[in-house]
Order: sequence, then structure tokens, then C-alpha cells
Amino acid sequence: MIVAPVGRTTVTADDLRAWVRRCGDLVTEQARALTELDAAIGDADHGANLKRGMAAAVEALAASADMPDAVLRTLAMTLISRVGGASGVLYGTFFLSMADATRGRDSLDLRTLTDAIGAGVSGIARRGRAEAGEKTMLDAWYPALDALRASTDLVPALEKAAAAADAGRTATGPMLATKGRASYLGERSVGHIDPGAASTALLLRALAEVMGGRAS
Repeated sequence: MIVAPVGRTTVTADDLRAWVRRCGDLVTEQARALTELDAAIGDADHGANLKRGMAAAVEALAASADMPDAVLRTLAMTLISRVGGASGVLYGTFFLSMADATRGRDSLDLRTLTDAIGAGVSGIARRGRAEAGEKTMLDAWYPALDALRASTDLVPALEKAAAAADAGRTATGPMLATKGRASYLGERSVGHIDPGAASTALLLRALAEVMGGRAS
């Protein structure tokens, strides 16, 4: 059991590696569910692709440099090369943008982490030419980012962000998809959870669990 000291205020490179390991665990557990979501409105491969990418990232990070930006950059490049479809590019862009925003820092406090996640979300929006309300992963990222910006303490902030991402995931159900492959379905996309929003919620839950000392 990874036990986080009470009052954790920073995220280190080791924490980020633990985050990736926990992401790998949760994605593996939910791979079939993610693929089923994707089968309804996409290519039916989101869970399998992300599972493969996270497993490769865990392996790659075993030898990464001991700086947050190096961990994030290795993660990004691994996902770009190993995760197929748009999700690999979008998650890769997210983590590359985070790496750029944290260059040279040996740890990340809440403000720095929030700014880095904000940079990542902006990267997704630019690359995907998307905005809130279009039934994409952004509909989980944006409420999570708002929760982080409204908080002052790291661990509670991450718990609130994870809860906000879960709510954002659920909120994609009644939305009409206007971006990506799901948009081709028109009205038939209504009633289905967006798989990218679902995997985003898993990633944020993993970070909250690691920093809260609840990840095994």
C-alpha cells in the first residue's frame, strides 16, 4: 500500500510514476467497459488501445529521468506511439503540454499542477478543435480543471477534480456528438457515454488515489 503523508503539498516524479502505474491498473480493469462504450459510437478499440499504451508507459518509465517533466514527456511519447486512433494523439498532446509547463521543476505544488493540467487541456482543445459540450474527453477535463482552480489544498483538490470528472463523464450521455467519429452518428450518438470522457475520469481518479494514499 502506498501511504501518502497527511497534508501532502507537492507531486514528485515518483508520484507521477505511481500515477501511471495506477492508471494502468484502472484501465486494465475497465478496458472491456471502455471498449464497449467505444463500440456504441466509435471504433470499438479505446479500452484495448489505452490498456496497451499504459502498459508500455509503465515499462518505459522504469528508466526515465527523475524529474516530473521527463516522466510526463516519456509518458506522452509512449502513448503517441502505442495508442492507436485519435486518443493516442490527444492524450500524447495533453502530457506533452504538461511536460512543457513543468520543465525544470523537481516537484509540483497545486498551482503548478493546475497550470500544467490547464496547459494539457488547452492542448487537447487545439489539437481536436473541440470545446465543451461536444461530447468529448474535454467534458470531463474542464470540470476537473475548474475544481482544481477552486481549491487550495492538493489532496482535497484532486478528490474534487476526480468527482467533477466523473460527473462530466456522466453528463456526456445525453449530449449530441459534434466532433470525432461519434459525430457521424448524429442523433444516434445521444444516450451513450463518451469513451474518452470515461478514460479521463479514470486517469483523474488514479491521481487522487495515489496522492491520497489509497492506491495499491
